[in-house]
Amino acid sequence: MTDTAAGTRILVARRYFCGRRFHDEGPYAFHLRGGRIAAITGPGEPGPGGIVAGAEGHEAVAFLMPGLVEAHCHLFLDGAVLDRAARGAGRRDEPDGMLAVARANVRLARAQGITLIRDAGDRHGINHRLRARSQAEPGLVIRSPGPAICRQGAYGKFMGTGVATREEAFAAVERLAAEADDIKIILTGIVDFERMAVSAGPQFDAATLQGMVERAHHHGRPVFVHCSGVEGIEAAIAAGVDSIEHGYFMTSAALKAMAERGIAWVPTLAPVHFQWAHPEVAGWPAQVVVNIRRILDAQLAQVALADELGVRLIAGSDAGSPGVVHGQGLLDELALLRGAGLSLPGVLAAATSAPREHWGCAWPELRPGSPAEFVTLETSPFEGAHWGTGLRVFTPMAATPEANPGSPA
Repeated sequence: MTDTAAGTRILVARRYFCGRRFHDEGPYAFHLRGGRIAAITGPGEPGPGGIVAGAEGHEAVAFLMPGLVEAHCHLFLDGAVLDRAARGAGRRDEPDGMLAVARANVRLARAQGITLIRDAGDRHGINHRLRARSQAEPGLVIRSPGPAICRQGAYGKFMGTGVATREEAFAAVERLAAEADDIKIILTGIVDFERMAVSAGPQFDAATLQGMVERAHHHGRPVFVHCSGVEGIEAAIAAGVDSIEHGYFMTSAALKAMAERGIAWVPTLAPVHFQWAHPEVAGWPAQVVVNIRRILDAQLAQVALADELGVRLIAGSDAGSPGVVHGQGLLDELALLRGAGLSLPGVLAAATSAPREHWGCAWPELRPGSPAEFVTLETSPFEGAHWGTGLRVFTPMAATPEANPGSPA
């Protein structure tokens, strides 16, 4: 990549994915100026100032695509820590210790080409602190809800603020909306692998949940809801949430309603897959391992149906959960989405343009005028089953590349 007399830098890509479709008639010249894509030209086409990108004097790469999006993770949690006691101690650590863990997790994510992260809630303010820090780091954006909102005494205390009454729930939304990018509501318990059911039903009644959503929307804040189980999923849809996170025990009727109402789904396959692949960590007996596989297979089948019905699928790995390491967890999630039957463009869209469009980002895809926020690879992911090697992250500020210290799997 070189500077020209007109102050434009040119990067030539043999192929690229804009966020929606694969472009395979290159080479394509990306003319970069002032941290933005001034133009994208095909073979022999002139760019700004009449510049034509030639084979000589311009850096060439095999593949280029938007920076990845991690839509559901917990930055203050370390997914590599598997011991239950150690994980509990980490949740009780001093804020500075949690912040150090979170910063390390951000570095891991960036090394795998992630340039936009939505944290899924912590009650310590770590996600807000990281967001403030990221504003001074070109090429990385963090969306932060602050703490999630849960019912007092119910699941979610480690990442949320508990409320006891409807009035407290409404007040929490109003308070959090002042600083949050999104509002996170914990509606149900977690998946009980032994019973093959959700551990607890809705924490909020229909009127309370709808009132919370309405207040968040009044302040222009999207609502994402932790829920699984038919009762919780149906309640979330009726309340008009913007996305359902996890959504285990999903039904076809719910997916049809989600498609009609524009509700996105973040199915978080990676943490359940880890529990099945490594049952020794939790000490699951053989029958529970069978149960986990059934739950996972059902989720994969519903993901395929969601894609068929036109539900907006968004990739989020729940990184920070046991065995789901930041950065690599998202790549694992993409592999699982591919295994569910999604096309490769569909998988890549779920981790690039789909979340950006869902959140109303001005530039959900790569096109002239968009920030120069992208990654390059030595091998196109369209050419094989695995993520490409030689990944580099380009930041909007002068499109300066950052070398990846390790190659993605």
